Amino acid sequence: MASQSPHPGLAGNQEFTFSQSSLQDYADCPRRFQLRYLDRLVWPSVEAEPVSEGEGRQRDALLFHRMVQQHLLGTPSHILGAMRKSADLGRWWANYVDASPSLAGFSLHPEQGLAAYVDDYRLVAKYDLVAIRSGSAEIYDWKTHARKPPAERLAARWQTRIYRAMLVRAGAELNGGRALKPREVTMVYWFAEFPSETVRLAYDENQYQRDWAALGFLIQEIAAAHQFPMTEDRSRCRFCVYRSLCDRGTQAGPLQELDDELSEQPTTDADLGPIAELGS
Repeated sequence: MASQSPHPGLAGNQEFTFSQSSLQDYADCPRRFQLRYLDRLVWPSVEAEPVSEGEGRQRDALLFHRMVQQHLLGTPSHILGAMRKSADLGRWWANYVDASPSLAGFSLHPEQGLAAYVDDYRLVAKYDLVAIRSGSAEIYDWKTHARKPPAERLAARWQTRIYRAMLVRAGAELNGGRALKPREVTMVYWFAEFPSETVRLAYDENQYQRDWAALGFLIQEIAAAHQFPMTEDRSRCRFCVYRSLCDRGTQAGPLQELDDELSEQPTTDADLGPIAELGS
């Protein structure tokens, strides 16, 4: 693609809402952030090949999350099991029923949304599950893809950093009105394909302070930006729907190489469900 002319950017639009998906997109490729969140461009490229299999896995992943949500809300597992329509979904559900984390005694908040302000911009987070017991909280995120990222990579992702920091910042309503301390928060990734390989990421005050400061810095950078260059890491383009628009190829990458966090969908207010909000 030819050199990019200045873009209006956010141009003082303080109504813009940030999320882990939009911040990760900017960190991975500022141009992708521009095209997806500022220009709201829908581009007809596919994320991964083969297309039908990829679309099927996305549908199954969405249904799996809904099944887990309903189970956490009290629907018996054998009733939900009747919804299994594919081998993938059947395997994931069987693994969940057999090896999901024990949540006895926890107060459960599935599909919970939280929001807070970073400087003048609203930041939202949608959790698969927040589980609280005796003043400590565990954040659960259900992952369904075939590849399992290493723990250090998950720890560095904006999802992990935002979810833990946001729960400390805005999660008091879920904890009887008392703000959670960073050391009381743990991020837990549970993998439907690898049910015995759960990743648990603890938190502390130093990490929280670094994360919240980094969020402020990144959001200020985006708010002031008028250039949104393409990433120099062309490997990121293989699974980007805008790759042909950016002259970065037309062939999608193979589905079996697509990591779960690379296919995160944009988060909007409509996705949040119940939401607890904290002002600036």
